[in-house]
Amino acid sequence: MPAPRPSHRSPWRSKRAVATVVAAFLLAAGCGTQDPPADDDRLDEVEITVGWETVQDTTDRVGTIEGLSGPESVRYDPGQDVWFVSNFNGGGNERNADGFITRAAADGTIETLRFMVGTDEAPLHAPRGMYIVADILWVADIDGAHGFHRETGEHLIFIDFSDLEPGFLNDVAADDSGEVYVTDSGQPRLYRILGESESPQVEIAVEDPGLGPANGITWDAANGRFIFAPWGEGVTTFRAWTPGASELEEVGVSPDGGRFDGIEVVGDRILVASQVDESLHLVEMGTGRLLIHTAGRPADIGIDTRRYRVAVPYIALDRVDLWQLPAW
Repeated sequence: MPAPRPSHRSPWRSKRAVATVVAAFLLAAGCGTQDPPADDDRLDEVEITVGWETVQDTTDRVGTIEGLSGPESVRYDPGQDVWFVSNFNGGGNERNADGFITRAAADGTIETLRFMVGTDEAPLHAPRGMYIVADILWVADIDGAHGFHRETGEHLIFIDFSDLEPGFLNDVAADDSGEVYVTDSGQPRLYRILGESESPQVEIAVEDPGLGPANGITWDAANGRFIFAPWGEGVTTFRAWTPGASELEEVGVSPDGGRFDGIEVVGDRILVASQVDESLHLVEMGTGRLLIHTAGRPADIGIDTRRYRVAVPYIALDRVDLWQLPAW
């Protein structure tokens, strides 16, 4: 694994005072990620009748978000009790400045279809994976990562990855310190955004064939590591990386799936979307099995941590489906 290579490309900065944008970025990095609600914040009215042994299908859906345009990723905001949905609104690799982020209520009702959009200086082309750090919703795009204010929808910052010649920037996650990482499903790399200066930059944190390359990424807080969803053809082994480590570790296998996309940790289990068999797989004790038959090829899933629900976006179907999960 080679040493990280920093990029010297400065991020785009708006006409607002530079200090304002940088302060927002550094505040987010210092505050850490958004935690799920405590047990006493769970919603008492949620009735859970399914167990982890239950295999569900489309007849078991508990909600749907419709009226979207190529939804690729879903992220739940527990602080506001809403979903954010990234929309390609065109091809997944077209620089058309037409991408947008939708804000929807927890039940699937769209509140604002185009809640977050790009700017003339930093257009949002084909938004993919998302992650919340403090008040910033980080969004992966073709050429870099955008930061939006999660409450107002205002575009705050864009970090340009172009100097590192990325393949297909895909998903976003952050560790407990709030440091942001982005996967590349075009090549076996993991990028890290550095926010220690007035000009946040990006570097290659990991470059290793064992990444797959990776599509989805999730932070496993209990074990202090990132877990990756491999996108490579025929690759069904899940690996993890602890920041600062020199090697990846194997954490599970789900041989009946493949072309894994979104991935989330639910308790001590891993939930991951498989496009090969159009389903969600559950990985327990290192072994994966089918849990939910989806309506199409699932992309980057999200978890409602208040109601124990999973949201599954389908790019081709222009919608997101919701399923109930067991408590964890």
